[in-house]
Amino acid sequence: MLTRDSVLARAREVGFDLAGIARAERHPKLARLTEWIAAGRHGEMQYLADSAWERIDPSEVLPTARSVVSLAVVYNSSEPAAGAISRYAWGDDYHDIVRERLTSLVRWMADTAGPGFEAFSCVDNGPVMEKVFAEQAGLGWIGKHTCVINPALGSWLFLAEVLINVELEPDAPGVDQCGTCTRCIDACPTAAIVGPYELDATRCISYLTIETRAGLPEKWRRSLADKVAGCDICQDVCPWNRRAAVSANPAWRPHERLRGAGIIDLCRLDDDAWRGIIRTSAMRRAGLRRIRRSLAYAAASLPPVVRRDALEALASWPSSEFPEVADAIDWARAQTEA
Repeated sequence: MLTRDSVLARAREVGFDLAGIARAERHPKLARLTEWIAAGRHGEMQYLADSAWERIDPSEVLPTARSVVSLAVVYNSSEPAAGAISRYAWGDDYHDIVRERLTSLVRWMADTAGPGFEAFSCVDNGPVMEKVFAEQAGLGWIGKHTCVINPALGSWLFLAEVLINVELEPDAPGVDQCGTCTRCIDACPTAAIVGPYELDATRCISYLTIETRAGLPEKWRRSLADKVAGCDICQDVCPWNRRAAVSANPAWRPHERLRGAGIIDLCRLDDDAWRGIIRTSAMRRAGLRRIRRSLAYAAASLPPVVRRDALEALASWPSSEFPEVADAIDWARAQTEA
């Protein structure tokens, strides 16, 4: 027989740092998604609009859903890597690592519950509003930067969920503790946090470097500064991350080619080296084209002494022939000559 306590205990045994239970209901915050999409905040992420009807109602994902088991894994590493790469992508692809733990947990729940058990699980790649259910399950609260913050562990958290057809005792929802702090809003270089708890994805550097397929609008190119794949600024400045938990899991340690690497070093990595890094990383979503494109934009912000070397290195690899990469290199050269 499944119980709240047995599920949470098993979740920790298989490697989750946080676990909680929420009711599989249409929580009020879920309805905000349709307004957000109507405002065009999702940009090129059409999959969000296409699956909105499922995201706002868990019963559309699993008709028999009664509870949501919300889970989190700390991915903060004590070893520094390239600041140009968002922390979530320093090491191995978290989808693979977290999915393995999730599979183990679901199998245990199925064995324990017996015949008739039904579940749907995902690691941020399914039509489930993970942050809302994490908050409802007491894992933390959705901060003003729209990331989930746990008061003890911080916000460097990978989230996962299991919708199940078993009614478990729910946890108390997380309590907002952002207070009057606006550091994340003030620090965002593209003003993507357009208001407390409201993110315009089309302005977010993570979106611009990972989701946009063609070249970026001129107004955002210099705003990337040294960011190549993702951005951690809003979490870096968050007071709740001053003493954030650190994971000892080697999976989150930076790839050896990323440790201490600057923009010039990343530009000098040949295409095969980049493919080797991307193949086992969450940067697979960005891909070589977008990484090279962003590197060219970033190179334009380098001091004159090194920017030319960086652009020459970028232009020397076959990937420089991709239209969006070639355009970015040409643009960066024009900035250099201006």
